[in-house]
Amino acid sequence: MSDKDWELFKQKVHTKSGINLNDYKPAQMQRRIGNMMSRHGAGSYVDFFGKLETDQKLYKDFVDFLTINVTEFFRTPEKFDELEKRVIPDLLKQSAKLNIWSAGCSIGAEPYSLAIMLNELTPQVRHRILATDLDIEMLAKAKQGTYTANELKNIPSARLAKYFKQADGKATINDDIRAKVEFGRHNLLVDKFETGFDLILCRNVVIYFTEAAKDSLYRRFFAALKPGGVLFVGGTEAILNFRDIGFSHYLPFFYRKPF
Repeated sequence: MSDKDWELFKQKVHTKSGINLNDYKPAQMQRRIGNMMSRHGAGSYVDFFGKLETDQKLYKDFVDFLTINVTEFFRTPEKFDELEKRVIPDLLKQSAKLNIWSAGCSIGAEPYSLAIMLNELTPQVRHRILATDLDIEMLAKAKQGTYTANELKNIPSARLAKYFKQADGKATINDDIRAKVEFGRHNLLVDKFETGFDLILCRNVVIYFTEAAKDSLYRRFFAALKPGGVLFVGGTEAILNFRDIGFSHYLPFFYRKPF
């Protein structure tokens, strides 16, 4: 397949979805998209895009594949333990009401995990939890708040009983926790960022981004944080140039904007 075909495909995907494949590592994207094309009998990028235009399920699967919608409650429990026992208590010393952004929230497991945690740490306080994602269908699922056993596997039974209604092998988040999260569509690589955040979580989102796209994103996160605010990234996404951006090291995979 020619470079011309790839360039045309990227343009068509950008027009249709708003996703700019130039911000993703080309070799990895071409390999992964090539595997998807083979599974669906597409011999060229043009052919594959034609299938995306006519098959809504395939298009949904393609967007899910690009935006890596794999998540679960309290993902990487040991890091959420640090968040609950050290990071959030430190932030609460600076501000009684926290402004938090879960960027790339997928099906809502991460922001709801935060809402549960904050409800236990500060039950009388109304914090703000903004949760955003590019994928409209994932946001719809997040707002619905119904999850499978695998997505809930890190939740202790006492918390599961307290915060979820269980039926037919699934569990739905309680309305009071659902009401603590504000959902919205947002493209991290294009749209403007709010400012004044105490904590930003962006975990397992940038794995296929180019280094330039990641650097730009982390600099924008830095600008969006309050002095003393913290950025929490995924376990494979250590920011090697965090000092150049302006961050100080706080804990592994937690970076702080100096006061």
